[in-house]
Amino acid sequence: MTVLWGTAVPMKTDSSTIEIAEALAREFVRHAAAHDASASFPFENFDRITAAGLGTLAVPREYGGRGAGLSETCDVIGAIARGDASTALVLAMQYVAHGLLGRNSRWPRHLIERVWRDAVKDGAFTNHLRVEPELGTPARGGLPATVATLQSGGWLISGHKLYSTGIPLLSWLAVWARTDEETPRVGVWLVPADAPGIQVIESWDHLGMRASASHEVVLSAVRVPADHAVDLRAPSQWATSDAWETAWFTLPIAALYDGIARAARDWLVRYLTERVPSNLGAPLSTLPRFQEAIGEIDGRLLTNRMLIRTAAERADLGMPPSVHEGGLIKLTVTTNAIGAVERAVALVGNAGLSRHHPLERHYRDVLCSRVHTPQNDTILLNAGRAAFEAVSN
Repeated sequence: MTVLWGTAVPMKTDSSTIEIAEALAREFVRHAAAHDASASFPFENFDRITAAGLGTLAVPREYGGRGAGLSETCDVIGAIARGDASTALVLAMQYVAHGLLGRNSRWPRHLIERVWRDAVKDGAFTNHLRVEPELGTPARGGLPATVATLQSGGWLISGHKLYSTGIPLLSWLAVWARTDEETPRVGVWLVPADAPGIQVIESWDHLGMRASASHEVVLSAVRVPADHAVDLRAPSQWATSDAWETAWFTLPIAALYDGIARAARDWLVRYLTERVPSNLGAPLSTLPRFQEAIGEIDGRLLTNRMLIRTAAERADLGMPPSVHEGGLIKLTVTTNAIGAVERAVALVGNAGLSRHHPLERHYRDVLCSRVHTPQNDTILLNAGRAAFEAVSN
């Protein structure tokens, strides 16, 4: 069960939805290498996602969405990631935004409903803009440099954001900023992506997730109505996290990187089955050392699948893992995913690092998990503190 607007709603994975996602992934993989090479945004993928109704997967049914819980959301993200990781990343950010709104009691309800209805009616996408050049990630604390000033019944927002994933597609920006009050409040302003004063700097040129268009965004006195300050709090009130929200932040990201590793594993199995060295006269898949290696990789991915599925299903039943457990699941899954892909690269040698094969792209993409919030050192620190606090209490 999951809770939307205070009502318990049963959730289960819809096999037809997963089949749609898997079919789309088979389409997306055809152009993934080209988008990666040119760092071009895959607009056509999102046209197909919207047409298939997957853009509104996490929107409640009463607003026209599919009403999926966290478990089904993770399944879809994992499936799409096997076709194109950058597409899955943008989609994951949409699902996180929509899913969190389902439990949000701070945002004005009419704005929550507008974000959902825009997604259903117009195919609108939403993402949070949080990271800044000076601040880095807000997860490590500190006040944002982006400032909102209240003037004439509205807010003027100015600042500079990094890693604005999917920005060419977005209709709504959930901007992390602070007020210019003597005692600043910190929080989220809902900003239309086409508002005057928004500039996109197309600077994204990273090792992995190259087609995600995670560019910089500069806001210069961008005006929004007063009620678009949707969640303002004292900085200290942001120090504690909610277990259910943490699950929605961490598990779709874990599913994303697990999906990348599964794509690498599938390529490796085909390669070893088809590769017949002349000195062997048989496929590499007949050799025990390769069979053992595939078993090792499958063991890592089985662990991932069980962790994600169990945690997501429990969250849908109202029993999410604790905040530090959610972080540890993300860390464990992504460590396993990186290990699986690294093992695949080591097994095939030069072929694994050749741009002629997708394994090289999977390797670059999966490494992005190490810098994806929450980062490993923060996860381990929080888990360690929780362990000592449990003893002292």
